[in-house]
Amino acid sequence: MRTVVGVLRGGPSSEYEVSLKSGANVLAELNREKYDPRDIFISRTGEWNVHGVTVTPEKALRGVGVAFNVLHGEYGEDGQVQRLLQALAIPYTGSDSFASAVAFNKHQTREAVIKLGVKVAHGVVVEPEDHVEETAYSLFRSFPHPAIVKPVIGGSSVGVSKVGSFQEMHDALGRAAAVSPRVLIEEYIAGREATVGVIDAFRGQKTYTLLPIEIVPPQEHDFFSYDAKYGGESLERCPGNFTPKEKATLEHIARTVHEGLGLSHYSRSDFIVSKRGIYFLEVNTLPGMTKESLLPKALYAIGASLSDFLDHAITLACSTKRA
Repeated sequence: MRTVVGVLRGGPSSEYEVSLKSGANVLAELNREKYDPRDIFISRTGEWNVHGVTVTPEKALRGVGVAFNVLHGEYGEDGQVQRLLQALAIPYTGSDSFASAVAFNKHQTREAVIKLGVKVAHGVVVEPEDHVEETAYSLFRSFPHPAIVKPVIGGSSVGVSKVGSFQEMHDALGRAAAVSPRVLIEEYIAGREATVGVIDAFRGQKTYTLLPIEIVPPQEHDFFSYDAKYGGESLERCPGNFTPKEKATLEHIARTVHEGLGLSHYSRSDFIVSKRGIYFLEVNTLPGMTKESLLPKALYAIGASLSDFLDHAITLACSTKRA
């Protein structure tokens, strides 16, 4: 008898469109001999839908043997849907509610990885609220420039800006604050962007690291902003053009972050490789699963299919005991 796999996609976050594409690709790649896929669509307003009919989450999940979570961003990646699934005793892919919430908060993640001995860029957290101009003036006078301004919560580089002037700082704070009330300002580190996927219990290893990917933004962008990710043609090298030492360090930090934050099943960490060393940027507990996404590309580079990976993740989910 085939296992019913509920693929959760959409959701009330700024990453709604990416989640829809990730979910569609997961649905297409699931092995139909082993699994009976159920498309569970969650609207921007948080309504659960199955076969075009709005239902309660409990009804949508009735009969589901395991949930494959591709709800990127708020609700799906911050621990909320995980708490619901745990309450209903439904196995699900990805990290538990607590680890998800920590990893989704860039400030909490920074604090946690610093304790693990991981290098991060100098940064401060502010709450601009109704004082954007005063905050921008203070930061422009006191913080090294150029700087990166980003929402404390969120992913896919939504609301992230590189700034070098007072007006740019002012506008960037407004954009970031529209996504999250708390805003992180970090020193801009010039270098090459890299990303490393991690998979639990894969190919005989407790924590398996995929080949580091080097990401080159489109020519008109000098950092990997949302527009660079989804509005232009980036160049991705897998494996990246890294020295053996850089490769080993990237893989070591990715494992350290994954294990140190208590993440489950799989994750993907992003870095800047600079002349000053390798800096951790953030970790994604539910990386994209579209055909263009980085984790699937890293899988293909080692000769693994997305279908096999999905099967592995589902197996992990079914064997994981949640508190």
